[in-house]
Amino acid sequence: MTLISVASRAAFAGGLLLAGTCLSAAEDLTIWTLNFSSEASNDAFTKIAADFEAANPGVKVNVVTRGVDDHKTAIRVAAGTDKGPDIYFMWAGLGLGGEYVKAGLSLPLDKYYAEYKWDDELVPAAASFSRIYEGGRHGVPFTFKGEALYYNKALFEKAGIAGTPANYDELVADAEKLKAAGIPAITFGGTVNWHVMRLMDVILEAKCGADTHDALMNMKVDWTKEACAADSFAELDKWAKNYILSPFMGIDQAQSFNLFVAGRAAMMLEGDWLVQQLAEVVDLNGYDLFLFPTGTNRLYGFAEYNYVSTKSKNPDLAAKFLDYFNSTDVQQSVLGAFSTTSINKHVAYDNQRPLEKKWLDIFNTYDKVYMNGDQAFPLDVTTEYFRVINEVASGNMTPVDAAAAMQTFIGNKS
Repeated sequence: MTLISVASRAAFAGGLLLAGTCLSAAEDLTIWTLNFSSEASNDAFTKIAADFEAANPGVKVNVVTRGVDDHKTAIRVAAGTDKGPDIYFMWAGLGLGGEYVKAGLSLPLDKYYAEYKWDDELVPAAASFSRIYEGGRHGVPFTFKGEALYYNKALFEKAGIAGTPANYDELVADAEKLKAAGIPAITFGGTVNWHVMRLMDVILEAKCGADTHDALMNMKVDWTKEACAADSFAELDKWAKNYILSPFMGIDQAQSFNLFVAGRAAMMLEGDWLVQQLAEVVDLNGYDLFLFPTGTNRLYGFAEYNYVSTKSKNPDLAAKFLDYFNSTDVQQSVLGAFSTTSINKHVAYDNQRPLEKKWLDIFNTYDKVYMNGDQAFPLDVTTEYFRVINEVASGNMTPVDAAAAMQTFIGNKS
């Protein structure tokens, strides 16, 4: 197998328009994906690609990895050129994934879903995102993620918190107890817009309820006429001023994680993938998790997908790789590397760590999901959502003005 980093890929490309673009021979396959935070994830992806090469003599798989924001930029550039990867990673939903479907970068995969019988292999909730786009089924699930509040047991005990909150008001009361004990309640990285966005998403769910939250994200109701919108921005302002480890607008998610494991803050709003990240650096027995208490009985989460690009010169080979990647044997062999649960419904679970078992119970319990804002909104609205959140969190915009700014931007789109 050939695993090419972003830098060496640029050298390999010899001055091509896009670093990592493959002028592919018939059996070359170029995949653009993330440089995952967990080394176990990166190692698993490398092994799968190598094993696919071994099972398919003559095939060369080139895997190009980037950080989250650099990856988004590369995909955005590729959508406007005639060059790009065979397969690209992107989040599902009408926002991030949908933008590139609308831009014509994603190849419809209906014939491959039928040929490989993927619906017989995939967890229905994970596969359902492929059906939300117009013009056919797009993408194949890579992971299905849930997000929750992880907490440091010792810091909770130090603040006199005996249990986990049953509702949002109790969560705020616990944050006050932590503050009184001199402990920042939670940590975020403000330089990556999507990190602080998570807090706004879950507050909206808690303050507005499921129906109104969905209507706001679907741009079906006026943000200035739903009082819960301004109320939610007010809550975000309160958290930024009182409970988030400061200064947070100048650090990224990775630095935020380091502060969390160093015991500098009590909680972190992260996905099921954090179990593996924590296991690599700390004793998991010192941590637990609970769902953000919104009262709506919905799970905060999202799907990550691999899409076949319309730029691919060999989409059949790309589909064959995705079929191999999501097969029961392969998914069983890498269980826990990408997520605590697999998108293949035939995978068996044994010897799970307690936090992994808790996540599996959560996934088996919740059948309703609300998505991250950057997946629910179109890309341009997401950018404004980020801007408004950052302005509120920085103390530069009032909650009422924030709701008005959102509605003004959405209204100007109409």
